[in-house]
Amino acid sequence: MRVRTYNAISPLGLDRLPSSYEVGPDVEAPDGVLVRSADLHTVELPDTVLAVARAGAGTNNIPVAALSQRGIVVFNTPGANANAVKELVIAGILLAARNLVPAAAFAAGLTGTDKEINEATEKGKKAFVGFELPGKTLGVIGLGAIGVLVANAARSLGMRVLGFDPQISISNAWQLSSDIERAATIEDVFAGSDLVTVHVPLVEATKGLVNADRLGLLRTGGVLLNFSRAGIVDQAALLDALATGTLTTYVCDFPAEALVGNPKVVALPHLGASTGEAEDNCAVMAADQLTAYLQDGEIHNSVNFPQASLRRAPGTTRLAIANSNVPNMVGRISTLLAEAGLNIADLLNTSRGELAYTLIDVDGDPTDLVMTQIRAVPGVLAARLL
Repeated sequence: MRVRTYNAISPLGLDRLPSSYEVGPDVEAPDGVLVRSADLHTVELPDTVLAVARAGAGTNNIPVAALSQRGIVVFNTPGANANAVKELVIAGILLAARNLVPAAAFAAGLTGTDKEINEATEKGKKAFVGFELPGKTLGVIGLGAIGVLVANAARSLGMRVLGFDPQISISNAWQLSSDIERAATIEDVFAGSDLVTVHVPLVEATKGLVNADRLGLLRTGGVLLNFSRAGIVDQAALLDALATGTLTTYVCDFPAEALVGNPKVVALPHLGASTGEAEDNCAVMAADQLTAYLQDGEIHNSVNFPQASLRRAPGTTRLAIANSNVPNMVGRISTLLAEAGLNIADLLNTSRGELAYTLIDVDGDPTDLVMTQIRAVPGVLAARLL
């Protein structure tokens, strides 16, 4: 197998790939792609590509819809950088609560003798009076791997926590502290919180999720934290809320022209997953997922195709088929296999929205003709032998 890398991928992740793989930034006709932040929207991926694995959670740098139509599976690594982001969010809460950024800037600008500096310090510190966290309410929108960690950490700091996620997974729900309160709507989160943090992916449905109406529900002097993606917050509404005092502080990971220099904005240079540990974790997880797909056709943590795991039947050949979620797909493929005298030893068919995925273990070896016939079935996006 051949794997092309975009960006520098942690050696711990690269070491997880089988030694027989050809791996590197200049690999031609790759079977798989490993990427971090490189923009693949501007890259023409060759027809040989079977899967793209991103060493990170967000996939807005990947043309997922276009790749889906080619039967290319796109992986991400949810949870691998969750602790790093959680720690940065908690740091952001503390920065806002104690006005640490302007206070540090004030201290850095002091001049004179020790006596003069001490006098200026005592006189100036009252401008940076903050608040303590116990008794304050944090609203957490999105209870995925990161949101759950943030909610639990805030609760351990004595905060009341309101959580909202209508699609929370069972595994994340199990990890959530039992005294996290459930909000029925996003509006309830804003209306009931002193601070709000958002942890949702940037997709069409979440663009401008934090808008003027919702910001207007915040308690006076509220704090907004955004360590997800810039587009989740309506910038015009944000600037208006800061100007009118609805918001006292906006802490984010995404500097922008309109935010730079605003004294009420703390913008960090996209540090969310910028720890050595997070980069290693993401690379290892992405490499493992890519290997499992290339070698056994298994899908774990794909953003476009369904989960798929089937223990391989001994002595069989595996077919991995990506297809549109249309009726009688399995029947048509099964008929072609039967006509070729191939017995199905085991089969898995699963779907996700408009896409589906099928693993079939057969006794014997399908010929090139059989594979050509399967690929010609209307709705089949990609088919290969393993």
